[in-house]
Amino acid sequence: MKFKRQIFGFMDMLRFKKLVPNRRKMLASGSITPLKKTYRVNEQAKRLHPGYMQVKLVEIRKISQTMTELTFNRVDSNAFPYFRAGQYVTIQAHIAGSIVSRPYSIVSTPKDALSNKLVLGIEEQGFMSKYLCHEAKLGDAFMMLEPAGEFHYETLRDKKNIVCIAGGSGITPFMSMLNAKAQGTEDYDVTLFYGARDVKHLAYKDELDKLAQNGIKVIYVLSDEENPNMEHGFIGIDLIKKYVNINDSTFFLCGPKAMYDYIIPALKEAGLENKYIHKDASCCTDLNIENPRSFNIVVHMQDETYNVKAMENETILVALERAKLNVPSKCRAGGCGFCHAKLVSGEFLIAKDRDGRREADKKFGFIHPCVTYPLSDMEIIVNEAY
Repeated sequence: MKFKRQIFGFMDMLRFKKLVPNRRKMLASGSITPLKKTYRVNEQAKRLHPGYMQVKLVEIRKISQTMTELTFNRVDSNAFPYFRAGQYVTIQAHIAGSIVSRPYSIVSTPKDALSNKLVLGIEEQGFMSKYLCHEAKLGDAFMMLEPAGEFHYETLRDKKNIVCIAGGSGITPFMSMLNAKAQGTEDYDVTLFYGARDVKHLAYKDELDKLAQNGIKVIYVLSDEENPNMEHGFIGIDLIKKYVNINDSTFFLCGPKAMYDYIIPALKEAGLENKYIHKDASCCTDLNIENPRSFNIVVHMQDETYNVKAMENETILVALERAKLNVPSKCRAGGCGFCHAKLVSGEFLIAKDRDGRREADKKFGFIHPCVTYPLSDMEIIVNEAY
């Protein structure tokens, strides 16, 4: 084949010919000073996103008939990472031969984190919660995952007026949000509705009364007891309208599923757009199956293979933890994708309204074990937590 040589192509050939000599010249003129082992931007990133943290339990306080407050210090650093009020952390413990982890909303404020203090309020129900409330001792060591979650105020998304609705132990993230407002690290006008059975089940009442004296509106609502200074019944749309302008507010809800099912449709019916309603997700629980079947899950993790027994009514994540496998776990609600695993084979069921997988995850065969139940023998590939 004949072709005509172009002048620009010839110049490219000349530059290519000089490439190696030019590189040698530049390398020879470079500094012999060794590169830094770390850079300030990397150090700051590690402070903000440390991943797993080693913590120690330093204080235990009973705050209501059913709730206990636990205070932790970080032992692998002199501070916790700064976070957004309303977020949660996941704490991991070795209990009865299993590796167990659960997410808990943070009670303390972002400002407290900088002084190496992080506080959790835990209701005494559930396997790990009962252990933390009744068996954990001062000085006990735990692994804790960095703060995470989208349940927090965002200036670009939310209205200046926010309404917090708490049911029972759902008060915990709002203690962080209200105190952050009082400390000046968050800027919003807030009204809190706090529902409980009776006064004895109102956690943090003394702290909330002090906040109310400093301009934060707090409305207590008791279902089983009448009190002249509190509302009686349940938190409903008429009660909310009595205190706030619904369509000029962003709502944050934290409590039982029944509360969400009752309040959220009523807010939408009142004309509030869905984007102004945020609910804190709860962990996925066991299914109500009378005679659950048992399946075998072949688990590939790192260079090892394990055979794990899994029940039809429990999530795959629970089965993996019971088998003492150190697998990733964060929200346990299907939303964050931290625990995602590659499905090799098998049938499964995802909990209703909990499929938080991206389209790419669905296309390439990934599942979130925290909200997935086995329907047959399975084979999966999972990562090791640390």
